[in-house]
Amino acid sequence: MTASQHSQETTEAEGTNVSTGPRRTFFIWMIRVIPTLMGFTLLIPLLGYVSSPALRRRVDVWSPIGKVADLPTREPQELEYASTVKDGWRTTSAKKAVWVVKQGDGAITVFSPLCPHLGCGYRWDAPAKQFQCPCHGSVFDVTGKVLAGPAPRPLDVLPTKVEDGQLLVMYKDFKSGLDHAVEL
Repeated sequence: MTASQHSQETTEAEGTNVSTGPRRTFFIWMIRVIPTLMGFTLLIPLLGYVSSPALRRRVDVWSPIGKVADLPTREPQELEYASTVKDGWRTTSAKKAVWVVKQGDGAITVFSPLCPHLGCGYRWDAPAKQFQCPCHGSVFDVTGKVLAGPAPRPLDVLPTKVEDGQLLVMYKDFKSGLDHAVEL
């Protein structure tokens, strides 16, 4: 009797029949592959759900800030509006301010409320007819051009459009301290 026959007789005598063959190999392979496929089937949507907010581009929203007819000519006005930001399941509302200037020809310019030097808030000095930043002394004319101070570029201009007499603005943040505007 050979060693393999002796081994088979021994296992049969102990009450276990070990069948090794293509059918058993197939079932072992299926027991390993099917759960793996099920795991990947569940993992792919889960990864998409988790990573999609990071890959989604921010949606820019046009916000109404006032009627064009109410704007005085060549006299800057600080206008406030409520902006709504949706972050996942959470929606927050914040008040933002912009500076609006209606030129003599009717063209409207909307400036970001932050100084391009270090991001401080500036104000309009009506008697001097200029924008002044109190932090570091930057001064700008009514068109946003730098007149004095350390500001490296003119005031940042925001995109605008007019619909049905209503002025709409798309708020954007810009990086401070650069000689050219870089949107954040």
